[in-house]
Amino acid sequence: MELKATSLGKHLAQHPYNRVKLLAAGVEVKGERHEYLIPFNQLIAINCKRGLVWGELEFVLPDDKVVRLHGTEWNETQRFYHHLDQLWQSWSVEMSEVAAQVLQQQYAEITRRIQQEKWFKRSDMQALQQNVRVAFSALPLPQARLEDFDNCRELWMHCKAWLEQGETRRHQRNTAYTNHMLEKHADFFQKIESSPLNHSQARAVVNGEDSLLVLAGAGSGKTSVLVARAGWLLQRGEASEDQILLLAFGRKAAQEMDERIAERLHTDAISARTFHALALHIIQQGSKKVPRVSDLESDTNARHQLLIECWQQQCREKKAQAKGWREWLRDELQWDVPEGEYWKDERLAKRLASRLDRWLGLMRMHGGSQADMIASAPEDIRDLFAKRVKLMAPLLKTWKTALKAEEAVDFSGLIHQAINVLEKGRFISPWKHILVDEFQDISPQRAALLAALRKQNSHTSLYAVGDDWQAIYRFSGAEMSLTTAFAQNFGDADQCALDTTYRFNDRIGEIANRFVQQNPHQLAKPLNSLSKGDKKAVTLLADDQLEALLDKMSGYVKPQERILVLARYHHLRPAILEKAATRWPKLAVDFMTIHASKGQQADYVVVLGLQQGKDGFPAVARESVMEEALLPQPEDYPDAEERRLLYVAMTRARHRVWLLFNKQEPSSFVDILKQLGVPAANRP
Repeated sequence: MELKATSLGKHLAQHPYNRVKLLAAGVEVKGERHEYLIPFNQLIAINCKRGLVWGELEFVLPDDKVVRLHGTEWNETQRFYHHLDQLWQSWSVEMSEVAAQVLQQQYAEITRRIQQEKWFKRSDMQALQQNVRVAFSALPLPQARLEDFDNCRELWMHCKAWLEQGETRRHQRNTAYTNHMLEKHADFFQKIESSPLNHSQARAVVNGEDSLLVLAGAGSGKTSVLVARAGWLLQRGEASEDQILLLAFGRKAAQEMDERIAERLHTDAISARTFHALALHIIQQGSKKVPRVSDLESDTNARHQLLIECWQQQCREKKAQAKGWREWLRDELQWDVPEGEYWKDERLAKRLASRLDRWLGLMRMHGGSQADMIASAPEDIRDLFAKRVKLMAPLLKTWKTALKAEEAVDFSGLIHQAINVLEKGRFISPWKHILVDEFQDISPQRAALLAALRKQNSHTSLYAVGDDWQAIYRFSGAEMSLTTAFAQNFGDADQCALDTTYRFNDRIGEIANRFVQQNPHQLAKPLNSLSKGDKKAVTLLADDQLEALLDKMSGYVKPQERILVLARYHHLRPAILEKAATRWPKLAVDFMTIHASKGQQADYVVVLGLQQGKDGFPAVARESVMEEALLPQPEDYPDAEERRLLYVAMTRARHRVWLLFNKQEPSSFVDILKQLGVPAANRP
């Protein structure tokens, strides 16, 4: 059957199409130079319209595309339209049955997936959505028409919703699953730790995403969550003991975790490792030659002595070295350098030892050649950095010679070797789940080791617990962006937060949280306290009142209560503490740097050194070119890391914090704290 435009209609319409022919399951629209084949499975609608004289047929296609035929005789147009529409509708009803079967199968598959008693991962959602897209592409009818058929409408809308509202539906489904698990396994969450897990802790344990970052503020129970997570994996049968890898950042932390696991999970088959112990294990299993870690890595004094002796020898024997080091220390670090043979000055050498140790560690962590290091430095400091590398080169050579004499490796070399073993496929990872504590302290090198492990086994999940508010180890290579941009660095990831602290009262929490969150780059998270504190729980006090403060505390602090005195640097330890054992024999007073206090807690905390200038807090000293070139770039916010350092100091305290400031040269933090409502007292 065919419909043609009249001669006059064809002439007046001046349209590319002037006739239409009915096919078995479609139509063919033609003109003198154009033709368009329209199968029924691409038709959205057929419209028949009457003009002043002639008829018009309109074929509506997907994406609002329209093909029109003008200039046909009206009666013939009507007859053709009714016949075509009847044929098209009959075909459509038949095809709707096929579409309904496809949609029903997809609906059943979606139902099966979401009813499984397990966490619905992002990867699960991606697979579900891909299946839906494939099913939609297999439909014999355009999607725009499915709503017109009773047997397809609800099925299609349900499937379509999982495409358009996927993340919302995934969240709703996982919320329901979590609530079900918390109710079904209430006994587990009550008894897995010495005190029952709170709601946010339990939700973090249940979360089964392939990559998960648990933001855990100070005193919120990070270790409890890690231990409970390991127990949950075992109870649910998601992993055996040898498939769980726990990682900590120090031997002491690993030992404490082992003790907690043995006590709570009643097993010694799960053992926490440091990153270096993990690297050594990988090399031992994947290499014929098993390395030995140098004794220098565990003996700070011997390490410093080696570096200082090399430095002194270089300055003594080479005038260019002596001149270069003098300029470095005097002009860049702004140290007071004695005239003459300054390298013999014991005080200067002792001060420099830790710097040499740090710079050497950063160069070793980089792992590349000296030329690569220089090439990767920012352009504006590249020339100066090249001079610094030249000065450090003899120390690096001495270090490598010492390692060779020991037939040993250092920590950086250990991790480099482990990554190499993994990349060559010489070690097959047995771990399905990697659990990492204090994730904010991770460095690019350690992150590369994790990435190499997960690359070898794409099904390995990463469960990280950390707090970007406590990221204070940039000087040792830690890169906070690995935490704040967790999803970008470790694949599609979920993020949740522990919202309750069991350490400090709500007043300390309010001040510390508001202070650190003034930096918009810090991840926002709630951190509520279970105990109340008064307005004086955080107090500013002049630094000449320390003795009077300790005098007063001796009257009410109990012998079993701990007092922590914290400072920015070791050498700021107050002389008055030398007589504390006899002056206040009942007070348990400990002094340490704020960096060393991380992980500690006390009933009372005294923070020293809120002043400007040399040894100020926040520190005002410019970074060495070595740090600028080899460390991650600092955040674009004033004193960002120093703010986190003060946050760590304040959140060590259970009951009260005193912030001691210099009245003549107060720290810039003093005014900020006053604006947050911290009172300044004249006396304790």
